[in-house]
Amino acid sequence: MSDAERWRELFGPVGDSPAMKLASASNDAGAGSGGTGRLKHSSGPWTSASGTADDLRTRAATSRSMLGRGHEGVAAGAGGLGSAAALKSVLTSWEERLRAVRDECEQLKGLLLAVAKEMGESETGVKSSLKGVHVPGKADEKR
Repeated sequence: MSDAERWRELFGPVGDSPAMKLASASNDAGAGSGGTGRLKHSSGPWTSASGTADDLRTRAATSRSMLGRGHEGVAAGAGGLGSAAALKSVLTSWEERLRAVRDECEQLKGLLLAVAKEMGESETGVKSSLKGVHVPGKADEKR
């Protein structure tokens, strides 16, 4: 049995089968939530998320620096008190956390920008590869 025969056995004749469409991309108002019938991509959300990650990275680095400055002189002024050692432990812990947030945001920023670039390049590549493909439309109906 050929592949075409198996297909017809499983799904019926090609002309009788329903077209496969994304409901969200349908241009038929009764077929789903609607849409323009065209799938589009925008790098805007990826670039925006990258900017947000960079802002958070900057704020974490600034906060870490301010935290350190806020503790300057504490050891000398509170010498001999048990709370000075506890305070130093808390400072060290928060410095490590803020460093980790800063580093994670730096990495995330780069990854999000890479996705924006890759998706944009992919869209451009697909678009240019389809330029020679004839898409039937209203102009064909007049023939």
